Amino acid sequence: MLSLLTSVMIFALAAVSLDLILGYGGLISFGHGTFLGIGAYSVAILTHQGTQDAVVHLLTGVAVSALFALAIGVISLRTKGVYFIMITLAFGQMLFFFATSLAAYGGDDGMTLPSRSIVFGANLLGSGRVFYYVVFACLLLAYLLCRMIVASRFGRVLRGAQENPVRMEALGFDPFAFQLTAFVIAGMLCGIAGFLLANHTEFVSPAYMTWQRSGDLIFMTVLGGLGSTHGAIVGAAVFLLVEEFLSGATEHWRMIFGPLLILVVIFARGGIMGLVRSRGHG
Repeated sequence: MLSLLTSVMIFALAAVSLDLILGYGGLISFGHGTFLGIGAYSVAILTHQGTQDAVVHLLTGVAVSALFALAIGVISLRTKGVYFIMITLAFGQMLFFFATSLAAYGGDDGMTLPSRSIVFGANLLGSGRVFYYVVFACLLLAYLLCRMIVASRFGRVLRGAQENPVRMEALGFDPFAFQLTAFVIAGMLCGIAGFLLANHTEFVSPAYMTWQRSGDLIFMTVLGGLGSTHGAIVGAAVFLLVEEFLSGATEHWRMIFGPLLILVVIFARGGIMGLVRSRGHG
């Protein structure tokens, strides 16, 4: 149960980061799972090279995620709609195929880590309970950061750029700069989730970077309710817990899980949080 709840919080962190650009910026990125992979492979590659320090792993994952987000953001944010989706998908798949070519780090098969990252010379993260609280603290800080960003003038401009970018430009704001900044912040937060995921599973794989993983993150965000930071956490929790329950009940669980999620999205406008709010008003 502790392991399952830890997984839920890690993916909730990734979903919260995606909600910042999807729910508030209207940017549908099918390459967001790439940042999970970057954070995870930062741990694996550095460990393979003999560096097991958690701080180095984390800072490297965040820095590389930020640089990659900046690089693809500068290009993809000059497009809109389906073109933006396709470009982020293309960049994500490019890094996925690059990861599969890394034979020294397992290639297609992935790579098993010898242990979790070391904190100041001690294996503090080796304890499942300690690691649980570390993940909880990361999720809480990411949640508070995103809430603060959304409530700030930066957040208002980001939402305004989603609604009417021309009006934002007329008011003297550059929507591109705000969207790019949000895109980089989201990539960095998802990189932290990748660092935690690698330490949780003690395994890394190119599968973390697939468009299917990005699709899962989008569905978690939509399921909980777009433009609701806590909704992303609820969506991730429901998605993973229902998946866990159904997979334990039948091997054909996907045949039940898919239609169930579709029904929730169709009949719960605004996701789960939208349904809760409508019930509250009723």
